[in-house]
Amino acid sequence: MKSKLKSFLYHFLASTLGNLLIILRPKKAKEMSANRITLIHKNKKNMTISEILMRAALVKKLKPINDYETIRDNNRDFWINNTATELFKETEDGFVKDFLPNCTFVFDLLKTELNNTDQSFDTFVEIGTGNGDVLNWLSSEFPKVKRFIGIDLSEQQIQMNKEKFGNNEKLEFIAADAYEWVKKKGKSNTIFVSSRGVLEYFIESQLQELLNNISKIGHTFFVAIEPNGGDHDFEASPNSQLYGNEPSFSHNYPLLFKNAGFKIWHFSQQPWLGGFDKQTFIGAKC
Repeated sequence: MKSKLKSFLYHFLASTLGNLLIILRPKKAKEMSANRITLIHKNKKNMTISEILMRAALVKKLKPINDYETIRDNNRDFWINNTATELFKETEDGFVKDFLPNCTFVFDLLKTELNNTDQSFDTFVEIGTGNGDVLNWLSSEFPKVKRFIGIDLSEQQIQMNKEKFGNNEKLEFIAADAYEWVKKKGKSNTIFVSSRGVLEYFIESQLQELLNNISKIGHTFFVAIEPNGGDHDFEASPNSQLYGNEPSFSHNYPLLFKNAGFKIWHFSQQPWLGGFDKQTFIGAKC
């Protein structure tokens, strides 16, 4: 009851005071609206109360985008652009507040799977490595694995990661498109990982092709931790659909992995950051 009241008051204030502040501070409103994705994900702890209210009002004013090709291109442009590093910095506490307490269980399950196979896996590849914290953690959790490769579209972020983790000789950071990298560099006995919002930026057909290409490599594992829209019922709506204000894509991950020839050894979902949307966990192997 209290949470509903808080939500009502927040949206009421955003609709009244937030809109008034936009009128009174047009320059600040324009500055905050300069980038759609940054506006949506801006960390509240670094904002004043007036900025929080303005941001909520501005998000409500965002025009819906329904063209899938446009969405894909806009999102790709953002992650290539240097402004992506600002978002990585804004959300870096997510590693401690979300990944460590909520996501590491799936890697404990992965350890069991690896112990039950007669294959040796010598490489981790993280698609969309961001600030590199997850890859660095993986290198300590899987000491027998020799190489940990982090791929990201942002050249600036990759350079920052190389400097930040220069003392960890197991880590390699590469600025590349993962779709193209897999076709040229992908090899058998690799464990692929995506963590908390990477595959959601692939259009469905390209994500299916990426998974198809990985399945053809040979022996591989894939651990995907990806968001889904809270109202996405995979049974009723098997195809990908839009979600969020970015917007990005809520994919039917179990179906896409199965279509690519993967065997799923884990599937679960849980509320994402206490909100309406879900965080989906997939463990798959070929």
